[in-house]
Amino acid sequence: MMPGTRRPRRLAGLTLLLFAILAGGCGRDEPRQAYEAQFLALGTLVKVSLWGVDEDQGAAAVRAVEAELNRVHETWHAWRPSTLSDLNRRLATGETVTVDEETAAVLAEAQRLSRLSGGLFEPGIGALVRLWGFHSDDRPAGPPPADETTARLLAWRPRIIELEITHATEAEDTVWHLHSTNPALKIDLGGFAKGYAVDRAVERLRALGIGDAIVNAGGDLRAIGRHGERPWRIGIRDPRGEGIIAALETRGDESVFTSGNYERFFEYEGVRYHHILDPRTGHPARGTLSVTVIHADAATADAAATALFVAGPQDWRATARQMGVEQVMLIDSEMRIHVTPAMNRRLVFQSQPIPEVIVSAPD
Repeated sequence: MMPGTRRPRRLAGLTLLLFAILAGGCGRDEPRQAYEAQFLALGTLVKVSLWGVDEDQGAAAVRAVEAELNRVHETWHAWRPSTLSDLNRRLATGETVTVDEETAAVLAEAQRLSRLSGGLFEPGIGALVRLWGFHSDDRPAGPPPADETTARLLAWRPRIIELEITHATEAEDTVWHLHSTNPALKIDLGGFAKGYAVDRAVERLRALGIGDAIVNAGGDLRAIGRHGERPWRIGIRDPRGEGIIAALETRGDESVFTSGNYERFFEYEGVRYHHILDPRTGHPARGTLSVTVIHADAATADAAATALFVAGPQDWRATARQMGVEQVMLIDSEMRIHVTPAMNRRLVFQSQPIPEVIVSAPD
């Protein structure tokens, strides 16, 4: 099918679900081949699925993953006491802050992805997130902020690219410094930190010699290797229901991340306000229900899913091209399904009837 053509298909919003994993091994004396565990981290339920390990190896690997995810969460939490919350407090005073190499690298990568997205992925709007009430673990109840209040904040144009990252050599060691002249800049890596954490968890698994695994954090995941003789199989769920409506098989090493308007929201006077804010307007992005992205690394997939959601059904193709993303599925507010050719070739739909699907390549 040529880009831009249409055909009827049925699909609703996206949250990724892992298919049931069958334990391997046939004889009683054979080592256990599949190992699965789950725990709470990153503010969500995390499932770790491993292949080709015995129980002791699996348990040790899961402990390593849990420790790494908790480390990242405690470092980059935007509103609890953390390295990031302390950094925000000190930057707001105009202080130049000395940080370690990892902190500088994470923020530099967030800047790079923000530039590629044209500012649609914008980690510098933490103050806007707070204004809307999405900075808490509790669901906000509304009302939405007044337009005048939002406009005053946006007039400062808080952007992560305004964060100055410099380094110097002191006593043969490299020292990293952060500084900003914009007091409205408040960094919130909510559209990026989960992906970064999943990438670090996969690194830990590989350091332990594990090459076949999935780390699934609340439906966003990275899969490496295979499930025995077959690929890992991923299910896609309708956000308005609980059923699996499409599936795909992973290919070697892939991250699959979704942003949807159903993840965090509140309703006020009959209107739903979700947490994916458009940094251009200061309000929840409109026109999109869900975006799923497949990419080699989880951090990029995470940021791209957010950026494409904000870009919306009219502009997502240009943003996908700029961010180097070739596999995208976007569901607009009219329940039309927009997919790239590369994504379309991989999906196996599970339900009937299938609504309209629009296949088009990134601009």
